[in-house]
Parts: sequence; C-alpha cells; structure tokens
Amino acid sequence: MAAHIEHTSEIKEKPHTKKLWRVFWILLVITAVEFVIAFTISADTSFGKWFKIGTFILLTFVKSFFIVGTFMHLKDEVKSLILTVVLPVIFVIWFLIALVLMEGNYIGSIR
Repeated sequence: MAAHIEHTSEIKEKPHTKKLWRVFWILLVITAVEFVIAFTISADTSFGKWFKIGTFILLTFVKSFFIVGTFMHLKDEVKSLILTVVLPVIFVIWFLIALVLMEGNYIGSIR
C-alpha cells in the first residue's frame, strides 16, 4: 500500500502556469490595443466610428476565444463539444444582426 502511495505522488503533473501567463500577456496586449484605439482614433467621422466599433467587436471575440479556450479548457476538448458550444453562439450573433438589419430601419422611421 505504501508503494502505491509513493508511486502516485511521483505522477503529479506540473501546473500549467506557463500557458496561463502566456494567455494573460496576450489578453493584456489586446486590451492595451483597445485602449490605444479608444483614445487616439476620433469617432467624429463615419469611418472612425465604424472602425472603432468593428475593431472592438473583433478584439472582443479574440479575447473571448482565449478565455474560453484556456480557462474553460475548451481547447483540449473534442471537436463535437467545441461545435456544440460555438454553433449556438454563431446563430445568436446571426440573429442579432438580422434583427438590427430588419428592425433597425423600422425604429429609425418612427423617430
């Protein structure tokens, strides 16, 4: 019995702190880029406004990929589970875009 206990203590895995720090630095850099864009690009023009909105949405998706993949361990799962999580999110985003395109004109015409 004692040999079994010693054997299991040798199998302990090292914590994956290197991977977590890497993701931390990536998220920090992405957040810093968002701050730089927020405080340097003017939203006075139509291009500046939509560039900021599009960039923030894109960078938010990139950050969510790293968070879900690393901290929720989705990167290490089988593809079917990943698709089970990702596909509903894609459909919700599609639904929101469809609502904005269809109903956005109606709300604008009432005002």
